[in-house]
Amino acid sequence: MNILILGANGFIGSHLIEGVLKKTDWKVNAFDLSGMNLEKFEENRNFSFTQGDIFTADEWLLHAITECDAVLPLAGIAKPAYYLSKPLWTFELDFEQNLKIVRMCAAKDRRVIFPSTSEVYGMSTDTVLDEEESPLIVGPINKMRWIYSCGKQMLDRVIAAYGQEKGLRYTLFRPFNWIGPRLDTFRDAEERTARSITQMVFDILSGRPITLVNGGEQHRSFTYVSDGIDALLAILANEQASNGRIFNIGNPANNASIKELAHLVIETMKGIPSFRKAAEDASITIMPAEQYYGNGYDDMKNRVPSIKAIEKALGWVPKVSLREAVERTIHGYVEG
Repeated sequence: MNILILGANGFIGSHLIEGVLKKTDWKVNAFDLSGMNLEKFEENRNFSFTQGDIFTADEWLLHAITECDAVLPLAGIAKPAYYLSKPLWTFELDFEQNLKIVRMCAAKDRRVIFPSTSEVYGMSTDTVLDEEESPLIVGPINKMRWIYSCGKQMLDRVIAAYGQEKGLRYTLFRPFNWIGPRLDTFRDAEERTARSITQMVFDILSGRPITLVNGGEQHRSFTYVSDGIDALLAILANEQASNGRIFNIGNPANNASIKELAHLVIETMKGIPSFRKAAEDASITIMPAEQYYGNGYDDMKNRVPSIKAIEKALGWVPKVSLREAVERTIHGYVEG
């Protein structure tokens, strides 16, 4: 199988390439603005990388799509801080450019495995979020945080429409708070744009207090990236069972509050010699969302995925506990 991965240098892309090259004999054609996370694959005969910009490389993209068997358009913005500060860029990249890719896939009859998001469920009141039944509810227009969710939801609907009218072969997957090495950089965290666990680790190491937005009572279901990659490999390997489907990829057993995550991060870092002193000195502060993010922020209290669909279709279940996921993620900062 020849796989085209766009946004290949990012968190999911770089881990997926590692999984593909370790566990299969498939070929990977990678594309991104930068390849710094991909240098270790350069000598692999099944790997190739092209540096380029998805906004301007239409000719190359169309040719690459024509030559592949499956496309994973992973280029996108996935950080709440950016939804608020750069909403137009979020829309232009996450929706407009990826719609372009979807249309190319439809025109060339190429399979697309598209990253939806758990954010599409928004403020759904369902206790457990189901791909086929749960309503997708977002906040008012002045809460700019929802532009990402709405863009992803609309692409989900457009892709499904292409499947219905044009026979597009597709699978939508919805990651639930995947964590692991390379999730974000410390430069992101320095600017307070990193996601929760990276931000916490950086704040501890830099002597800043961990900031719990609105007290950190929001709950999320954290999923270690290796479990997520195993799910994607199963989707790629079994088109018949996954075609036309939407799959939540998360770990409902790892549901915890952001506050609980902060304490687990501190506890874990105390067990690492090079991090111990900073962790022992760590402090926690509470800040209103409006002060931390600005007035356009909004949030949901909990997010628990149903994973019955992917378990039944592909036999996938997550294996990594929350404690182990946090430990592996933090050790990634030591090693990297």
